[in-house]
Amino acid sequence: MVLSAPNSSQQVLARVTDSARVVVDGGMHKLTFRAMSTECRVHLHGVTPAVAAAFLGEVVPWVAAFEARYSRFIPDSLIGGINAAAGERWVEIDPETERLFTLCHELAFFTCGAFDPTALPLIRLWNWKAQPPVAPSADAIRAAQELVGWHKVQRRPGGIFLPRAGMCLDLGGIGKEYAVDMVVGMALERGIPNVLVDFGHDVRVHGHALDKKFWWIGLEDANQPGRCWTGVAVRDHAVATSGDYIRNFQINGRRFGHIIDPRTGYPVDNGCHAVSVIAPTCTIAGILSTTALILGPLEGLRLIETHPGAAGAVTTNRNRDYTRKFHEYAAP
Repeated sequence: MVLSAPNSSQQVLARVTDSARVVVDGGMHKLTFRAMSTECRVHLHGVTPAVAAAFLGEVVPWVAAFEARYSRFIPDSLIGGINAAAGERWVEIDPETERLFTLCHELAFFTCGAFDPTALPLIRLWNWKAQPPVAPSADAIRAAQELVGWHKVQRRPGGIFLPRAGMCLDLGGIGKEYAVDMVVGMALERGIPNVLVDFGHDVRVHGHALDKKFWWIGLEDANQPGRCWTGVAVRDHAVATSGDYIRNFQINGRRFGHIIDPRTGYPVDNGCHAVSVIAPTCTIAGILSTTALILGPLEGLRLIETHPGAAGAVTTNRNRDYTRKFHEYAAP
């Protein structure tokens, strides 16, 4: 009898499951695990132990399946298959993926191209992990930009096609946030009244924490990483922060962040170090925070103000600015 090697989905499930831990602390059920290259946690209370255990038991395989399907780092993922087929053939997609790509389309339009799922050629070009890091030439940037642009992607019901070889998708700007929203939705479908989902500090909550009227979320200080400059009290909202204060590099004394503006082909360099956004969903909070960081303090704050139910704070190398409603959530 010959045993076949486990496929990527099985490998991801085994890895994520092996990292999972569940504890009960004073009535709070806490799940932690590692997936999508980050630390994940789900806290909940207000239901029976059986309901909590059943739900938490569903979260890990769902997140593992999501990673295995949409990670660009897994060659036989759906995204890996779409990228490999660039310039050659259409790839069939299921209704859930079609909804996800429709969301990408809407967000690319909403952000005027600051969010672009096809920006991977530029991301690879500006390799902030390289030792030593090297700034690409203007010609290389222009060549990469020829492969970037969501408007170039061809879509039809049940199918997608990247028309040029070298084009590729990366859902890193939306994936974790979308997964957070989906897991919160799973909790609500099961009648769980109080839940916090945090995937790599992209957070969405429903209800309230134990013995409180809200969930308390700390915001990391871009000027003092590892410390919080304030906290926000939220119910039924999400909180996301985008910044370049941890992932950055220097070339000839000039500092470059890891976030690329797909419209210019260059890393963001406008004085913004971090943007934190509170919004009704994690997907919207994440898109607003990243786009505001790319746009810069003034335009970024204006963008956040335009979205109903959103509030935010922008940290620059000189000060910190806020939308009008931010102080409704922040600590006094």
